[in-house]
Amino acid sequence: MSRNGIWAVVPVKDIKDAKQRLASVLAPHERAALFRAMLHDVLSALSGAEGLGGVMLVTRDPEAIGLAGDYGARVLLERANQGQTAAVSAGAHALAAQGVTGMIAVPADVPLIGVSDVEQLLRAHDSAPAVTIAPARDRLGSNAIICSPPLLLPFAFGDNSFYPHLARARDQGVEPAVVDSPAFALDVDRPDDLQAFVELASPTRALRYLQQSGIAARLRIHSDRIRA
Repeated sequence: MSRNGIWAVVPVKDIKDAKQRLASVLAPHERAALFRAMLHDVLSALSGAEGLGGVMLVTRDPEAIGLAGDYGARVLLERANQGQTAAVSAGAHALAAQGVTGMIAVPADVPLIGVSDVEQLLRAHDSAPAVTIAPARDRLGSNAIICSPPLLLPFAFGDNSFYPHLARARDQGVEPAVVDSPAFALDVDRPDDLQAFVELASPTRALRYLQQSGIAARLRIHSDRIRA
C-alpha cells in the first residue's frame, strides 16, 4: 500500500438491496442494476484521478468485491452493513494504521463525477491538518470529505451532515474548505434525484442503463403527467 497521496474510501452496501428510497419508482432488479452502473462510474473516476494513492471499497458484497479488482481497488471486508458512517470510519482507521496520510470519502451514488472533478477536489485540499467537503445540492448532505490525517474528523453521515461536519472540523481547530462541485452535488438517492439525473446529458454508464432499459422514458412520461 502506497503511503503517498490521499486514498479514496467508498462504502458499498449489498447491491441487491441497494437504493431502497427509489422503491416507489424502480423495481428491485432495476435499483440493483442502477446502483451497479453508478458504482462503475464512481470507480472509473477515482481510478483515473492523479493524486490518489489508491481506492478502498468497504463492503461485504461479493459482486462489489469482484468489481474492486477490475479497477485495482483494495477491499476492506465488512461483517455486516452498519451504515455509511461506520464503513467510512472503518476505512479511515485501516488507512491510518497503515500510515496513509489522507483520505477522501466518496459515496457510490454520485455517477456524474469524472476524473477532473476528483482532481479539482484534491487541488482544493490544504496540507494537514485539513478538511475539504463537497456538499450535496441541498447543502444538507456531505457528498465527499477529504481528511488529512484520516482520523482527523469524527464522521456523522446522514440526511443533514454538511453543517455538523463543518462544526466538527472547527472543533478540531481546522477551518474546512468547501467546494461546490455540480458533479459531486447530485447523489441519486430519492426519486427527485433520479429525475434530475435523467434530465442531464451525461456520458455515464448509469444514464446509459436508464435509457436502454426504458426507465428514462418512463420517468419522463410520469413527470409530464404530473406537470400537465
